[in-house]
This record gives sequence, structure tokens and C-alpha cells, in this order.
Amino acid sequence: MTRTKIAIGLVAAMIGFASGASAQLRYPPGAGPMRGHGPMPGPQRYGRGPGPGYRAPPMAMPEYRRFSRGERLPPQYRSNQYIVNDWRGHHLSAPPRGYYWVQNGSDYVLAAIATGVIASVVVNALSQ
Repeated sequence: MTRTKIAIGLVAAMIGFASGASAQLRYPPGAGPMRGHGPMPGPQRYGRGPGPGYRAPPMAMPEYRRFSRGERLPPQYRSNQYIVNDWRGHHLSAPPRGYYWVQNGSDYVLAAIATGVIASVVVNALSQ
């Protein structure tokens, strides 16, 4: 009977130690790899996602300029933010294979996906 109590006590101690050891893997706020700098900002909070009230930094919008046919579209316009996937909703024709529509202010630019060379520009009549 005494051996049973000792075995149960050892098992309970090992379970308590194992749960305590795993709880120590997370850093409390203000500690961790960047000691003294507070908790890590934003999405890097140890796999829990952004904290309450977190806002992503504002993206810098490229300055508007009117493009013309034959020019190369700058790389910042090739992000998903500017690509028009709902071309019907914007009253545009279907882009040919290998091309996509990009919105630039109220204008629309048809550009080659691979090279960024502009094939066509649709200028919105309201902006003139």
C-alpha cells in the first residue's frame, strides 16, 4: 500500500512538472528575446495573431500619374491592391490571356502579366 502511494505521488509530481515546464515556454510581457522592449508588436505575438487594437501600418500609395500605351507599369502597381478581378463590375472587357486590368485612380490599364507593358488605357470620363 505504501508503494502504491509513493507511485501515485511520483506520477502526480511528474505531471505537475511537465505542465509547469511547458507553461514556461511562453514569455511574459516585457520579457523574452528582446528584454526591456515590451511585448513584440503585431502578428508576431507567439502564434496568437495580432492583439486587440492592432492596426497595420498604412501602405504608401503611389502618386497618381497617367500612363500611356507601350509604357512599362511600375512594380508597385502589380500588387493585388490594384489588380481588378471583377472587370465586369467595372464595365471592362475580358482581359486577353496573359494580361490583367489594373486600376490607377479612376483610370484602368491593361498590362501584360509577365512584363508589365501597357497594352491599353481606359480613361474615366468623370475625371477629365
